[in-house]
Amino acid sequence: MSIENLDGKIVVLGVGNVLLRDEGVGVRVVQELQRRYEFPDQVAVIDGGTLGLSLLSVIHAASRLIVVDAVTNRGRPGTRYRLTADDLPKTVTYKTSIHQTDLVEAINICREIFDHEPPVTIIGVEPEDINPYNVELSASVAAAVPAMIEAVIDEIRSLGVGPIIAKDFDPNEPLPLT
Repeated sequence: MSIENLDGKIVVLGVGNVLLRDEGVGVRVVQELQRRYEFPDQVAVIDGGTLGLSLLSVIHAASRLIVVDAVTNRGRPGTRYRLTADDLPKTVTYKTSIHQTDLVEAINICREIFDHEPPVTIIGVEPEDINPYNVELSASVAAAVPAMIEAVIDEIRSLGVGPIIAKDFDPNEPLPLT
């Protein structure tokens, strides 16, 4: 889906780097959502990868933002989290490069520049391993993926929207997480 068509939509945004093992869980969940479900026009499911500050236009256009990401919170690997904007830091820290800007800072910058911050929910999981150059999720994070998918679906349904299971989805097929 093109970002030009996002105005007023519920945006499900998966972020992370798939080359850093569990750091890529947000992208993996979004890929699985796209494989399993067809969503109504008012929902956009987007792989945000590592775009950071480049996601400003996506954040600005959204009427509601559901982010899927790895969340480091000193918990047990595989622990799932549901966070809201109130749980996020409200400051932008000094950076030596715009490439160091993360999603939370992009949300804060959007609020400061555009005076707009859509309601945000983050569906996250505590990573076990973010070592570079390993594209497979750890066992604890992979085990959390089905519940993360359901949590995203529940968030969308709580907004009065119901996804339709894609016709070509086989529920007995294992998750392709690599």
